[in-house]
Amino acid sequence: MTDTTKTTNQQWGGRFSEPVDAFVARFTASVEFDQRMAKQDIQGSVAHAKMLTSIGVLTEEERDQIIQGLSEIEEEIQRGEFEWSIELEDVHMNIEARLTQKIGITGKKLHTGRSRNDQVATDIRLYMRDEVDFLLEEVTRMQQGILSLAEKEAHTIMPGFTHLQTAQPVTFGHHLMAWYEMAQRDYERLVDCRKRINILPLGAAALAGTTYPIDRFMTADLLGFERPTYNSLDSVSDRDFAIEFTAAASVIMMHMSRWAEEMVMWASAQFNFIFLPDRFCTGSSIMPQKKNPDVPELVRGKTGRVYGHLMSLLTLMKSQCLAYNKDNQEDKEPLFDTVDTLKGSLRAFADMIPAIESRKDNMYEAARRGFSTATDLADYLVRQGVAFRDAHEVVGKAVGYGVKEGKDLSEMTLEELKGFGTMIEQDVFDVLTLEGSVAARDHIGGTAPNQVLLAVERAKTELHARLA
Repeated sequence: MTDTTKTTNQQWGGRFSEPVDAFVARFTASVEFDQRMAKQDIQGSVAHAKMLTSIGVLTEEERDQIIQGLSEIEEEIQRGEFEWSIELEDVHMNIEARLTQKIGITGKKLHTGRSRNDQVATDIRLYMRDEVDFLLEEVTRMQQGILSLAEKEAHTIMPGFTHLQTAQPVTFGHHLMAWYEMAQRDYERLVDCRKRINILPLGAAALAGTTYPIDRFMTADLLGFERPTYNSLDSVSDRDFAIEFTAAASVIMMHMSRWAEEMVMWASAQFNFIFLPDRFCTGSSIMPQKKNPDVPELVRGKTGRVYGHLMSLLTLMKSQCLAYNKDNQEDKEPLFDTVDTLKGSLRAFADMIPAIESRKDNMYEAARRGFSTATDLADYLVRQGVAFRDAHEVVGKAVGYGVKEGKDLSEMTLEELKGFGTMIEQDVFDVLTLEGSVAARDHIGGTAPNQVLLAVERAKTELHARLA
């Protein structure tokens, strides 16, 4: 026999002739996950009550009763004393029911001129605005960690790679500043995303607005929104901002996953470029020597989780007619998990990156292998009047000889080098050293240590202005 609830839901049950099935009540309820928006729901309700008072729907005494009651409910929630009910479906109806229980019929007046549709849309935006602000702080903290390490490693030579093959020598500081630039774009994407979050849908009601003479600009101002939305149908059904945030989060996770991949490789015995502090690693249950880079590995793994949430939200919205549909309840769990995953990943990296230690000698030795100064030799020949394509061929032959003889270009004698081009002179060794190669690229964005330090200073100035 089908189990049913004992009573019809009193919040909307007037039209129904039988109670909701107990399974259906659980299946359709969202309170288990949307209760995290309780603070924002109360915040929105306080602003709504103040606006209703300004247009004469509530008296000042009723407004004060509502605000006091909501304040007490928020304290109950903070103390963990609030009793959440699945029968009341969601965070909104739980709070409204408790308010009515506390202050009587006045609590029922609070919902005048609004619907759960525009209420939840407002709560999500308030919640996401708060979370984006926190995430911006974490991205900034991570950037500060990157800058701290980059400044320390501005002169540390390492191989630069393309196709994971040794390409040209760079410095570890220069490589880290590439991470910084990626994080800077991440910061800017979140800032831009926040602009579209910060629009108020409250007042759209269920889908068509309300007959009450509400002041939506007042409500927007009270809640710190830039402005109210301009179309009631779009207001309650828009989840673009959630998709956009999850897309921005996916890019951030993609960036951190790339860094994680490098850290995992660099910390391995095969590379041994960096040392990760023990507090960010774990051991093996069977192999006593193992030190596993679990933090970067987990961030790399969690990236796919966030990608999945982006696809979930895109799929959720792709077939919905205007306006609100129950489907939209499914936006919260992927959105909330994206927030939680990104917050954890950013915190881990912000803590870990400045604690990384370089293995300078191993990096330097790796840069010596793979003929990383070959391009510098070609540029040298061009300066001697050789066309670049011809210089490219000459250097290619020199590299072929080096591979055969087991010699790097810098290890060849002048006589050996002259065998490939008579215009080569003693000064060629100035560009064949790793230090000379790195220092020669002395332009904005280049690898020269002084350019790396200048890039660090520029970034510090930007961060200082951001934090001022």
